[in-house]
Amino acid sequence: MQLKRRELLAAAAASVALPSFGQGKDAWPSKPIRIIVPYPPGGSSDIIARAISVPLADALKQTVIVENKAGANGNLGADFVAKSAPDGYTLLLCDVGALAISPSVYTKLAFDPSKDLRGVTMLAYSPHLLVVHPSVKANNLKELIALSKTTDLNFAVTATGSAPHLAGVALERATQAKWVYVPYKGGVQAIQDTVGGQTQVLMNGMLATLPHVQSGKLKLLAVSKGTRMPLVGDTPTIAEQGVPGYESGTWQGVRVARGTPDAIVQRLNKELITVIRSADIRSRLAGQGAEVVTMAPAEEEQFFNKERARWAAVVQAAGIKLD
Repeated sequence: MQLKRRELLAAAAASVALPSFGQGKDAWPSKPIRIIVPYPPGGSSDIIARAISVPLADALKQTVIVENKAGANGNLGADFVAKSAPDGYTLLLCDVGALAISPSVYTKLAFDPSKDLRGVTMLAYSPHLLVVHPSVKANNLKELIALSKTTDLNFAVTATGSAPHLAGVALERATQAKWVYVPYKGGVQAIQDTVGGQTQVLMNGMLATLPHVQSGKLKLLAVSKGTRMPLVGDTPTIAEQGVPGYESGTWQGVRVARGTPDAIVQRLNKELITVIRSADIRSRLAGQGAEVVTMAPAEEEQFFNKERARWAAVVQAAGIKLD
């Protein structure tokens, strides 16, 4: 009898130690989940977050809330998630490539994206579109480069040190183009001012920019993808127009606070991939120029580290530093 009692106690202790993902008050998730988008509403990350929030809530049988915490080129919202409880209830959905740039650009960063956050999965890739205001007298990259050397061109960027900014810097250095960078607090404002003619040139994610090309408010000159995209007809890539190997874009993915249990990360990975790969969302995103790209947590970590090293070289060469 004594042995049986000890066995029962040991079994009870083991059941307490194991994370619960079934029914009961300690099951995960047992309260609403927040998806933090570290940019203003209307951008690529925000579009994807709102597209997946309802089906993700259905899959997890729990409320999923999208919150925009914009500021400091996405670092304000990222810092919020990095310092949140590592319990799987606060997710960061952002341009993972842009997040990888921050440690190289900012001399003072309140968090370390590699040490304080861990990858869950990538969700989608959207190439950058190189567009201009319709009044700009250039119909391809070569003409734009030539025009930039004789005319003042303002180049709108979502924020100093952002992925579109560095994509513009890399293009400028590769072609000897000349333009003046005008920083904004998000892609929506950058697009609006280019549509309005206050700025003349813009590189931004296809997901948020394509509708303005389709409406005729912006003129498309090139795509930053390695291959052409049927969605924009015969528009050539930047690589085809004299910059071999050039490719850039926005990579939307999900990260959580470091220390979040593996079981929760794996569950999130599974449900997020199922949702983003669903026929409805895949079709919706494809119609706007975004390609569904998913990864295992370890693969997302490897991608992040590779992007961090890649853009560090561009930042150093360009001498871009922010406090």
